[in-house]
This record gives sequence, structure tokens and C-alpha cells, in this order.
Amino acid sequence: MNAVAEGLGALIDPTVAICLLVGLLVGTLVGAFPGVTGSMAVALASGFTLTLEPVQGLAVLLTIYVGANYGDRIPSILVNTPGTPAAIATTLDGYPLAKQGKAGLALVSSSMVTTAGILLSMVLFLVAARPVANIALEFGPAEMFALVVFGLTIMISISSKSVIKGVLAGIAGLAIATVGRDPITGDSRFVFGVNDLNSGLPFIAVIIGLFGIAELFDQLLTHREHHVKPISSLGRWWPTRSEYREMARPFGVSSVIGMIVGVVPAAGGDIAGLIGWDRAKRMSKHPEKFGKGSLEGLTAADTASSATLGGSLTTTMALGIPGDSVMAVMIGSMIIWGLQPGPSLFTNSPDLMISIAGIMIIATLLSLGISLVRMRGMVKLLDLPNHYLWVGILIFCVVGTYTTTNNLYTVWVMLASGVAGLVMKRTGFPPGPVVLGLLLGPLAESNLRRALIIDGPSILVTQPISAGLLALALLSLALPLIGRARRARRGSSTDSNADEPILTR
Repeated sequence: MNAVAEGLGALIDPTVAICLLVGLLVGTLVGAFPGVTGSMAVALASGFTLTLEPVQGLAVLLTIYVGANYGDRIPSILVNTPGTPAAIATTLDGYPLAKQGKAGLALVSSSMVTTAGILLSMVLFLVAARPVANIALEFGPAEMFALVVFGLTIMISISSKSVIKGVLAGIAGLAIATVGRDPITGDSRFVFGVNDLNSGLPFIAVIIGLFGIAELFDQLLTHREHHVKPISSLGRWWPTRSEYREMARPFGVSSVIGMIVGVVPAAGGDIAGLIGWDRAKRMSKHPEKFGKGSLEGLTAADTASSATLGGSLTTTMALGIPGDSVMAVMIGSMIIWGLQPGPSLFTNSPDLMISIAGIMIIATLLSLGISLVRMRGMVKLLDLPNHYLWVGILIFCVVGTYTTTNNLYTVWVMLASGVAGLVMKRTGFPPGPVVLGLLLGPLAESNLRRALIIDGPSILVTQPISAGLLALALLSLALPLIGRARRARRGSSTDSNADEPILTR
């Protein structure tokens, strides 16, 4: 009870309230501008929050995370362009509804199911995170190493179309993590006489470069003026009783799908939204309406994508494995604050977990309130020229990175990471495994070496938990390859059937 009182008491601080409002404003605006992802915004903001207390900094970052899940629905529905990847499935029925003159209905319905989905997922966080952490507390070095490998392979298999490219990206992240001091002996490695490298590459600078600068460079090089005008005729706002009943079933199914997908490391709202939409279509009495302006389809997509937040938070805080790319950035900030997400966090800082849950719930309710205010102002924001946005992003990237160390060295690391991220983006290499390898590399290396010193290599396969996690890691890499082979075989058989001559009497 003391932890609950302390955790909730920390939220009464006026500074936390200001941080919540700032994060809410930034998150909503970030989501409303296509191309500025939640992970990019959290990465930019992290540089400015490192001097804050952990609860204050988390209030900013988590509220951006929540706010982006509301703001990204606006361009998806009004312009047919997802504000963030999590809103990809929203466009399938959101924009057709808007073209029918039901944009207001689509926006309000989306906000309501998003709120309900996030709040339900927070119940999962409050109920499941502590038991999961307690189980993980029993892990030894072998189990912790296997857990990191499993999380990395999950991100590799999900974030890249090519498993080989994903594996190479993960290896690159692990290799970068070896720069600096040895985690066991403290000896310098791969510093090449550069004193700044003794503490390793500054991962906040690397994260901002890979997620922020790389995206900025890509937009600068590929920019095309869009000719889709936002739909300004919003129509009625509130669903009728029959429409509420229509939304109930897809909401129930998709909320479960979203929470399950959210627990899987690296599986974000974009995957959950598409799965929820597809499942709702299969279960609907009117599947022919899906993709043409179905309120069921919109409900399913937004519920599933938003319900991943609590599951992602559970995986991140209980196991120290990022639930999605935003959580990967969050881990970087928490490490700088002296907090290591994982099982020990619940033992060392139980009040912080209550504060995190409180921040998420407050941010969700505030976001709902803003979303229910008529969004005509947001419609006008979508007409803002992109070059104003690019200048602002670049300034925030440079200033935010510099403030982390007050050293221009980190700015150069950020810019170099941005160039590397652009090359990776153009060549199909995902940045997620690089970031995860960089963040969790020291944890994996130190636990592997301890396991080998204490028990030898056999411990990795003789302990049931570590052996099971490593087997799941191999399976997560093998499944995409098996699926691709099956699709290729199916395609070749279809082509051969098409080539057969048609016999007629």
C-alpha cells in the first residue's frame, strides 16, 4: 500500500501536470502530421527529459506515446494517410467513412474505442506485469541471455521482410554495443584512442539519428506534394444506439487480439490493427462493407492497435525487452536515469510502476477529452507546408542531442547515425534490431560470459527455460522463411496450372 500511495502521490506534483500537458500536446500534433512517428517523437523528446526526475520525464514520454495514438487517426480518416504506422488499418474504413460525409462520426468513434482499448490494456499491465517480473527474477545468467536473444529474434522476424537483413542489423547493433569498456573486466575495447568512446556510443544520439534524422533525410529526398485535400465536411459526431451495438462485437474481439499482440516483443499497433481488422471481417455479418466505410472495421482496427500499449508496457517493464520501437527508445532514457527496466525494477522501485500506470490512464483520459473537441483546427494543420516541419525537427534533433552531454561529439554521432539509418532504410535493413542490440548487448554479453564461466556452454541447453527460449528464438527466425517458401511453392503451382493447355472436346 505504501508503494501505491507513493506512486500516486508523485503524480500530484505540479511539474508532473505540466509535463503531462506538454507531452499530450506534442503527441497529438505528432500523430496528426503524417511521417512523424511516435518513436521518432519520443526519441526527439528524450534528449530534453534527461535532466528531469524519472516520473517527470516518463510523464512527457508516455503521454507523447498515448497522444500519438489519438492524433494519428486524424490524417488517416481525413486524408487517407496514416499519421503513424499504428494507424495503417484505420485508413481502410476511416477514409471511406469520411467520403460518405461521416468524418465526425469516424473521429469520435475512433477516439472512444481507442480510449477503451488503452484502459483495458492497462488492466493487463496492472495484473500481469508483477507476476511476470517475479518469474523473471528467478532467471540466472543463462536464462537472461536466452531472453535477450529471444527478444532480439522476435524483433528481427517482425520488423524486416528479409530475415537475413534483420539478422545482420541485429548483429550490427550487438557489435556497436561492444565499443567502450568491457562489462566484466572494465578494459577499453575498440576505442581507437578516442576518449569519448570509452563510455560507448551515446545511444540516445544513435536512436535520434536512426529514427529522427534518417526519416527527415528520407522525406527530404523523396518529397512529393500531396494533392489530397483534407475532408472538411465532418457531418454528425455521435454514434446512434444501433451503431454502438454494431461496434460492440468487433471491439470485444479486437481488444483481446491487441493485448495478446502487444505482449509479443516488437509487435506493434500496425500488426495488431491489421490482424484485428481481418478477424472482424471474417466474423462480421456484413463483410462486404469492410474497406468501403464499415464502422465495424474502423472499430476493430483502432481497438486492436490501441490495446497493444498495455501489453507492450508489460513486456518492457517486466522483462526489459522492448514491446515496440517506442519502448526501445524509452528504455534508453530510463537507463540514463539510472533505471534498468526488468524484473528488479519491481523490487527496487514498486512505486514507479504505479506512477507509470497512473500517467498512462491520465494521459488516455486527457487525450479523449481533446479528441472529443471538434477537430477543425487539426484539419487546417494538415495543410501546413512540410518544410516548416522539417526545420523544426532538425532543430529539435540537434538541440536535444547536444543537451544530453553538452558535447558536439554526440551531435556528430547523431548525424552519422542518421546517414547510416537512411542507407539502411533505402536498402531494406530495419533500424529496430540495431537499437535493441545496442541497448541489450551489454546485458546479453555479461550474462553469457557469467554463464560460461560458472557452468560452461552446456548450461544454455540443459536448463529448461534457457533451452526453451533459445528454441523459440530459432523458431521465430524459421517461421518467416517457412512461410515465404510455402507462398513461393503455392505461386509456382498456380503458374504451372495456368500454363497447362485447356482441352476441349
